[in-house]
Amino acid sequence: MEIGISTFVETTPDVKTGEVISHAQRIREVVEEIVLADQVGLDVFGVGEHHRKDYAASSPAVILAAAASQTKKIRLTSAVTVLSSADPVRVFQDFATLDGISEGRAEIMAGRGSFIESFPLFGYDLADYNELFEEKLQLLLELQKSEKVSWSGKHRPAIDNLGVYPRPVQDPLPVWIGSGGNSDSVIRAGLLGLPLVLAIIGGRPVQFAPLVQLYKQAAGHAGHDVSKLKVASHSHGFVAEDTETAIEKFFPPTQQAMNVLGRERGWGHYDRSAFDAARSFEGALYAGDPETVAKKIIHLRKNVGITRFLLHVPVGTMPHEDVMKAIELLGNEVAPIVREEVAKWEAAGE
Repeated sequence: MEIGISTFVETTPDVKTGEVISHAQRIREVVEEIVLADQVGLDVFGVGEHHRKDYAASSPAVILAAAASQTKKIRLTSAVTVLSSADPVRVFQDFATLDGISEGRAEIMAGRGSFIESFPLFGYDLADYNELFEEKLQLLLELQKSEKVSWSGKHRPAIDNLGVYPRPVQDPLPVWIGSGGNSDSVIRAGLLGLPLVLAIIGGRPVQFAPLVQLYKQAAGHAGHDVSKLKVASHSHGFVAEDTETAIEKFFPPTQQAMNVLGRERGWGHYDRSAFDAARSFEGALYAGDPETVAKKIIHLRKNVGITRFLLHVPVGTMPHEDVMKAIELLGNEVAPIVREEVAKWEAAGE
C-alpha cells in the first residue's frame, strides 16, 4: 500500500491576509515539501499541470526534477499531465530526463485535465477534446515501448522511424491513466493494462468500487494479469495533531478554493455543512488527526481496492509550515497505521 501527496501548487489569496505569494516562492516551497515527504518515508509525490494564474505548476517535470537530486526513494509523478494539449514526444523526453536524474523514480499520470486553459494556449480546439487524448495516448505508449517510432495521426505531424531520447532508466517508464470517474476512461485503462488513478473528491468513495471492478473486468477481458493492476485515489485532505485544529486550519482555504471553482462551473455554494459531510467517515474528505485519516484510508483500501493513496494538500493556499506539518504527520503517523493494517490482511490472505 503506497501513500503519498499530490499538489496543484496553488497561489490563491491567503484567506486571512489576502496576500498572494509569488509563483517562484510557491514552487520553492513545493520542492521543500517533496524533500520532506521523502524524509518521512512517503512513497510518491505528484504535481499537477495547470496553465492559470492561481496555480504555479505549468511544468511539473521541472519542479519534480528540482527535487529529484535532493531525494532518495520517493517516486515522482505528474498529477496529471494534460496530455490532450501536450506533445507526447516532449512529455516522454521530459519524464525520461526526470527518470535519469532520479535514478528510476519518475512516472507520468496522463489525463484530459479538468481545466481547459491549455487548449487555446497551445492552439487546440475543445471540439477535439476526446479525440486528442486518445490519439496522443496512443503515441505516448508507442514511445514507451520502443526507442524508434513510426506513427501517424490527425493532430500531430507523422514520425517515420525516428529515435526519441533520452531513454528512461525504467523499462517501461510507468504511465498511469487519471480519471474523474468516467466509465469509458476506466475501461480504456483496463483494456490497455495501465494503472488507474481515480479523483475521489466528492460523494461517497465506496461508490467508486464498481468502477474499479469494471476496470479489472476490462483488463481481464484484454488478457492482462488482474493481480498486477494498480489503482490509486487522489483525495483532498489535511492532517493535524488533533481534528479540531485540522478543521480550523483546513476549512477556510478549502471553502474559498471550492467556491472560486464553483462560480466558474455552476456548483452550489460550499459551506461548513458540505465540509462536515465530506469529512464524515463515509465522505471523500480526509481531514483530521492521524488516527481519523488512517481509518478512512483503510476503509477506502478495504472497500474500493486501492493500492495507492494520494492526499491532495493544500486545497487553496495554506501556510507552508502547516502543509509541512501535515506531510510529517502523514509519513510518521498515518502511513505506519495503514501499512500495518494492510499487511495483516495480506498475511491472512484477505
